[in-house]
Amino acid sequence: MSDTAQPKPTLDPMSARPLYVQLADVIAKKIESGELAPDRPIPSENHLADEYGVARLTARRAAQELRERGLIVTVRGKGSFVVEQLPADAPEKAGGTAN
Repeated sequence: MSDTAQPKPTLDPMSARPLYVQLADVIAKKIESGELAPDRPIPSENHLADEYGVARLTARRAAQELRERGLIVTVRGKGSFVVEQLPADAPEKAGGTAN
């Protein structure tokens, strides 16, 4: 790791947004930036809980949120992996809807 690395984003427990959503957003930004590459694992629930100072259940719910967003897939016994993302300017397949 470099000394010039950006500081880890902090979660705001006083925010109206649940901590699991804040954590999911942090991980989603890492996926979008390429820091977490497609077909590579994301950190474990235990690691995320330790790194961000949240309960393991909060980290688990954040992973569930990311699965619902279609950003990760979880393989039982192996972990959660980043899903290959289509470029933002790519045409959507039939039946796709814009968010």
